[in-house]
Parts: sequence; structure tokens; C-alpha cells
Amino acid sequence: MSSADELELQELPNHELLSRLGTSKSGLTREEAERRLRAYGPNELARRKKRTGIIEFLYHLSNPLIVILLIAGLISLSSGDKVDAVIIFSIVVISLVLDNYQESKANKAAEALQEKVTTTATVIRNGAKQEVRLGDIVPGDVVSLSAGDMVPADSRIVEVRDLFADQSALTGESFPVEKTDTPPKTRAPTITECSNCLFLGTSIISGTALAVVVKTGNSTEYGKIAQKLVAREPETEYERGLRRFGYLMVQITLLLALFVFFVNALFKRGVLESLLFSVALAVGLTPELLPMILSINLSRGAIVMSKKGVIVKRLEAIENFGSMDVLCTDKTGTLTENKISLVRHVDIDGKDNEAVLLYSYLNSYYETGLRSPLDEAILSFQHIDPKGFQKVDEVPFDFTRRRVSIIVDSEKGRLMLTKGAPEEVARICSTVELGEGTVEFSEALRKSMQETYNRLSSQGFRVLAVAYRRVDKDKSVYSVSDESDMIFRGFVAFMDPPKESAKESLQLLKESCVELKILTGDNELVTRRVCEDLSFEVKGVVLGSQINLMRDDGLARVVEAANIFARVTPAQKDRIMSALKRNGHVVGFLGDGINDAPSLKTADVGMSVDNAVDVAKEAADIILLQKSLRVLNDGVLEGRKTFGNTMKYIMMGTSSNFGNMFSVAAASLFLPFLPMLPTQILLNNLLYDLSESTIPTDNVDPEYAETPKKMDVSFIRRFMVFLGPISSVFDFVTFFIMLFVFNASVPLFQTAWFIESLSTQTFVVFVIRTRRTPFYRSRPSRPLLLSSLTVIATALIVPFTPLGSLFGFEAPPLLFYAILVGLILAYMGIVEAVKTWFYKRYSHKLEQVSVPNKG
Repeated sequence: MSSADELELQELPNHELLSRLGTSKSGLTREEAERRLRAYGPNELARRKKRTGIIEFLYHLSNPLIVILLIAGLISLSSGDKVDAVIIFSIVVISLVLDNYQESKANKAAEALQEKVTTTATVIRNGAKQEVRLGDIVPGDVVSLSAGDMVPADSRIVEVRDLFADQSALTGESFPVEKTDTPPKTRAPTITECSNCLFLGTSIISGTALAVVVKTGNSTEYGKIAQKLVAREPETEYERGLRRFGYLMVQITLLLALFVFFVNALFKRGVLESLLFSVALAVGLTPELLPMILSINLSRGAIVMSKKGVIVKRLEAIENFGSMDVLCTDKTGTLTENKISLVRHVDIDGKDNEAVLLYSYLNSYYETGLRSPLDEAILSFQHIDPKGFQKVDEVPFDFTRRRVSIIVDSEKGRLMLTKGAPEEVARICSTVELGEGTVEFSEALRKSMQETYNRLSSQGFRVLAVAYRRVDKDKSVYSVSDESDMIFRGFVAFMDPPKESAKESLQLLKESCVELKILTGDNELVTRRVCEDLSFEVKGVVLGSQINLMRDDGLARVVEAANIFARVTPAQKDRIMSALKRNGHVVGFLGDGINDAPSLKTADVGMSVDNAVDVAKEAADIILLQKSLRVLNDGVLEGRKTFGNTMKYIMMGTSSNFGNMFSVAAASLFLPFLPMLPTQILLNNLLYDLSESTIPTDNVDPEYAETPKKMDVSFIRRFMVFLGPISSVFDFVTFFIMLFVFNASVPLFQTAWFIESLSTQTFVVFVIRTRRTPFYRSRPSRPLLLSSLTVIATALIVPFTPLGSLFGFEAPPLLFYAILVGLILAYMGIVEAVKTWFYKRYSHKLEQVSVPNKG
């Protein structure tokens, strides 16, 4: 919080804040509340505005690849080619249905968020308490809060007594937070440091308070999360790559098709014939099966992941998994169990001590007040039979003393057992137990006690102190005055422990070149300790208060160097991830709380876990059903394999299609007849695409999945320019052979070129699909091999069937097939040589894009 208006929430004195808001401790009048409701609007969270069906449909049509397909389909339909038009339109419909299905989850996230907020609150109106609808609360309202209440709006405390709040929904903090009416000491404090403020969506654990409402609805911290959820999802790296690839295909298709049309129409043929030929070229250049290939690819990946206990809600997330090079994760509930546990029970020297455990257990067992999570942790640590101890009385906890005392009878007499904040417990102790006896609590021993306390705190533990003393049996009621001259016994230390599976998972991610960054609302000491337990190297720690003072350019440098960001708010998490994305990273986020929902949406791929709140699950792209986070690494590897098969289709389609269509275009300028009829071009393209439809089943080389990958359009363009012309060279050799060796007629020439172009571009799949030596060191999947051989066999047989005459084919002589075998072998050999040279020269540029910054 850094704006002037927001600073008022923490820094103004109570009387000035009330005056500024035009209210008092007696609250607003009913008339004034109604006026403000009209002025500020209802205290409700944002909901996504639903677009009309037509607008939604038009939005999804903005994809350049879809535009190309629609134009090609319409022209094919108008030219009488109904089969090709039906195929193209079917692909478009499937793509649009999938897009609309994926968009539907955003509203569900907002609705789930709404349900997390209470529907009524107690406010003071006209000097009296009354229940009002949450939506009717306005700035200036004075709300009355007690244990169990949900906070109805962002508010400033004006009166307080023993108040503790659970802010985990917003900050991720495991422990309840003490609230006072004292302004924070730091300038521009974060949510975790606003000790005199309460926030919408958090809850009261204990105590009471009067608070004046400062912000309502979307202006609250919680409302900002809701606005983020209903906003349109930011473009991911994968979607950005597809869009750039679409623009590349638009440029190439338009330039080539328009050039061929005008040259043919002006100098060689009629306008209609030139138009049909140009349209056929455009369709031939367009990777029209790409949407279907993507759907099959992603669906197959989702099925594989589901068998491993992972639900993929948004199919594109699998591709983003493969591109991810930075994983940001919350700590609480993600790397840790989100359950406070007792870890240590030690004496003043830090040595394990059973008496400390016994006294703390009895204190928590007999306490009648509201049990804190720390009490529950003590009781669940180890069962101790309390039969030898009989409770006599209790001095309850309060936030002034910050301790609780229990008086019990035992074989050793009557004991007062005290547990609480170390500094408060130490203040009432005059002796300390060492070994078998007690000694005076000297300055040296107090210094030793403080050192042990500091050491435990620096290790990330939440620490309570334990003390005791024998009391007289001559009374049955005890008070605070009896808490004196006590014997200091030791400490109990607590922590939210790391998940057992997290260490192995983080190591696997590191081996997969995914850099981890921890974004947590918890403090830096606890976070450091968790990282040490997980053997995670801490490169740098940045606090939320420091981020508040950074500009975007400064933050862009910091996010590269540091890997722990502590005490951060949801908005700061967003800033961190946005900075990483601007730096060129593909960012994943793993979280499970309401406070994580905006980050899950901002990330290229949002992941949540099995025990996450509903809002986080709705906002996530991927849900891990298993408690083991190992499946994260499995997801990354599966994503890279899926991405690899997608890139195979793109690289092969653009290079071979470009070469063949360039040959057709060039030949049409010099031959007195069309080198291939429009229907033959479309049949060629259809058969080729059918052979490629099995690419999602193909095997991916293990080394390909070792590093993250991105869709680099400049690399694709370069690959197309270098390998596409090889196809054209062999096409022109075929022209020469057919014209000067066979003296071919027009139908024979067109048939021969149809067979040669389809055979070469289908067989070259096996060379381009891998960087290894094809067949020898990298074998294709059986479905890909069978589909390719089936398509080539179809091309060879069609001219001899009645279907051949419909397409204008003529049966070639046997000598042509012998020459064809030689052309195919030579073509594949040259492509293999050029491919090897190309990757040696340019693959380092691709790796620079793929491998994350290790700094």
C-alpha cells in the first residue's frame, strides 16, 4: 500500500480518521448510509461481464490461423470443392468449441470467491448495533467484531481488546496475527505489517474490536483479487507463439498467392482459372490441420497426466509446462503441510527436555479458553496421560500478559504451570532449572536464554517459553499476582513442516532446468528454514516492503538475482511474475490459497494442489490430485514431449509445404499449362495432412525434454528458408525429367509431379522429426510409420483407379517409379545433411531461448 489514500488506513490518529470519513464511534445515520451506498456502490466483489453469444463468437475468430482457414473454406466452397470446404469448416468448429469451453471457468472462480465472504455483519447505525447485509456496508460504517466473525470490509481498528485475526486467506501466514489500535512503525507497510487494520475475507480468532470501514467492494485487498479473477486471462507464451506463427503464415500465403494470381491473370490465363489456382496454393500453404493436431496432442497429454493423478483444466497448459523455465510457488500448504507442528522442546541450553514437553502439554490440556493452533500442535505431538495431575484453577490468557497459567495438584505438590511469550515468561522468573537443581536467574543465564531463543527464531521456529513454581495449597483461587518468582524451564518450538515429497520434487525440477522462486506472505526466517530443510539454495531474499519502493525496471533486475520473496502481498506476487515474463521467462505458479488466485491466473501456467481452497482450484490450469509434488516434474516432461510433437508438425508442414507450393507457383509462370490442377493440389494437401495426423503418437528423443522450449517464429522461418528450397530443387528435377526424358503429356506431367511431391514431403517427415540419425538412433511411432506408408501407397495406386480419371491423372510408366525411388533417397540424404549442418549452426540460438537464466 503506497498511495496517499491507502496510507490513511494505517497512519491517521483515530479521531482524525473518523473526522475525515465523516463518522464517529456511534456510527452513521441510516439516511447517510443510504446516501453513501448510492455514491460508493454496494460492497460486492467483481463479476465478469458476460459477452453476448455473437461477440464471444467474433472474439474467437480473431485468431489469424482461423481467419485463413475460413477464407480458404469459403473460396473452396464457392469453387465447388465441397469436400475440402467441409473438412476446413469442421476443424474451425472443433477449435471454437474447445476455446469456448476453456473460457467458462473464469466466472466459476469469481462465484466461488463470492461464497467465501459472510453475508451479514454487525454495524453501529444511529448509535445502536444492528445486522446489515454485507452489500449494504459503506465507508464510514463502524463494525463490531468478535471471535468467529468474518471481516466484512477493509477497516481501521479504533477500539480493541485481545484481538487475534486469521489472515492466511490473504497473506499465507500460518499463525494468527495479533491486532492493536497502534499504527505500524514502518512506512508504506504491507498487509502483513498492518497491525491496526482488518481486511475483508479474513476472520477473527479471539478478542473483540470496533473498526471503521475505509474501503468496500472492489477497492478492498480481497476485491482486487476478485477483479483479477474476472479479468481476461493474460496471453501465455504458448498462445503468443501461436499468434506470431499465424501472422507468419498469413504473410507468406498472401504474398505468394497474390503474386501468382496477378502474374497468371495478367499474362497467361483467365481470371477464374488463376483465382482457383491461387486459392489452391493458399490452402496448400496453410497448415489447416494444426488446430486438430494441437487438440489431439494436448488431449493425449491430458490423458497421460490424468493417469498420474493430475487434472488438466486448460489444455494449453500442457504446452506451457514444456516451455516453463521459472516456477514460482507459495510456501504454506505447497512446500509445507500447512499444519503447525511442535518440533522442539528444549531447556535453556537448547537440549531436549521431557519436563518442558510435560508442562506445556498439561497447560494446553487443561486450558479452558479458546485453544490456539499452537495448543493443538502440542496436544497432537505426543499423547501424555494426565491422570496423575488434577486441575485446581486457571489464570486465563490475555494480550497484556501474553501468557496462560494452569494450577494442578500432583505427587510433587501443587504446581503453577505457565506458558507464553518468552519475554513475558522470563520477566516473572527469578530462578532457572539446570540439570537436577535450580539456580538464580542471573544476567549471564538470561543472556544464555536469549541466545537460545534467538537461535530458534533465526531457524524459523515460532517459540513459546515454559515456566513453573510450587504454590501453597491453602487457597483454591489464583490470580495474576501469583505469577511471580517462577522457575524458567525451557522452550517449545513450532513450525509448519515441509512436505516429505517436496525435496525430491524440487531436485527433479532443478535437473529439468526449471528455476524455483518462492513467493510467500510468511516471514523470511521461517522461509529460510524451510528452504534449508529442502536443501534449496537461497540466492537472495527480498521483502514485500522493499518491493513497494522499487520501480518496475529495478524489480526486473531483482527478480533475476533473488529466489525468495517474503512478506509479499498478492499484488506484489503479480508484479514479480509480470517482471519475470517481461524478462522473457515462461512462468508457472503453484499455490493453494485465496491469496494465490490472482497469481495462478497471471502465470503462463497456474497449478494448484489437492487440498487447495475452491477459488485457487478454479483459477488454476492444472490440479495435482496426489499429495506428492513429483507429478510436477512429470508434467513438465510431458509438456515438453507434447510441445516437441507440435513443433514437428509445424517445422515439417512449413518447410515441405513451402517448398512444394513455391515450385508450383514458379512452374506456373513458365509452363504453358498448370503444373498441377487445383483439385490435385488440394488432394495432395489432404493426403499429406492425413499422414501427419498421427504425429501426436510419435516418440520424442529424451534429450529434447531435458530443457524448456519455446515457439521461436524466427527459428521456424529460418528452418523453412533453408530446407524448403531443397524440395523445390527436386521438384524442378522432376519437371526436367518429365519434359525432356519422357516427353510427358500434360496429364502425365501433373500425375508424376503429384506423386513425387507427395512422396518426398511425406518421407522427409522421418528425417525432420528428430535431430538424430533417422531410423537408426530415433525410431518413429508405429502409427506414424503406418499412416505415412498408407498415404504414399494411395498416391502410387490412385492413377490406376477410376478415381484417378476424376482428378485428371494418367498412369505413369514403370521407369518413372524407378527414378522416383532414386529421387526420394537423394532428397532424404541431402535433407539429412542440411539438417545436421543447420542445427550445428543455429541450435545454440534456440538453446539460448530454451535454457533459463541460471543467475
